[in-house]
Amino acid sequence: QVQLVESGGGLVQPGGSLRLSCVASGSILYIYNMGWYRQAPGKQRELVATISSGGGANYADSVKGRFTISRDNAKNTVYLQMNSLKSDDTAVYYCNAKINRITTNYWGQGTQVTVSS
Repeated sequence: QVQLVESGGGLVQPGGSLRLSCVASGSILYIYNMGWYRQAPGKQRELVATISSGGGANYADSVKGRFTISRDNAKNTVYLQMNSLKSDDTAVYYCNAKINRITTNYWGQGTQVTVSS
């Protein structure tokens, strides 16, 4: 069994910062891409950022220049540093990882991020 556990969400004022973490555990041989997705109320889940095992990153246009994704392969952990947060960033953020097989996706339980004054 493989588990992804997110942490770091919370309430922050507009313009503030948060850092999300996601740790993968269990029967892990290899982690391919890792990433973050988010889902706001009444909206579909959308891609925020992904990072390959080699460190190559991709971002949604809406977060470019504000969010940074990184990973620590030794710790099976992916991070999302979120700066200059806006109310539109309010959502449940989900960690995703392709583990052991490139076709096998795992999801975390989600962590709430609320940007409000």
